[in-house]
Amino acid sequence: MTVDAEVLTLSEVEALPAIVDLETARRALGIGRTTAYALARAGSFPCPVVRVGAAYRVPTVGLLRLLGIDHLIR
Repeated sequence: MTVDAEVLTLSEVEALPAIVDLETARRALGIGRTTAYALARAGSFPCPVVRVGAAYRVPTVGLLRLLGIDHLIR
């Protein structure tokens, strides 16, 4: 099985801080950059996204729930 070097591993996801940028979130989900930003702009990103100025931030708790690994929430 080949692993895309851009996609985050479970160990990397476990080490994420409380809030990550959209780039990190999309890597955890294995989706493309253009798609991630289009979804965020449309309000359709698959987990909660917070707009901070011009930047998008994703609370890690929502990302972990989406991935089905919310047992990792500390």
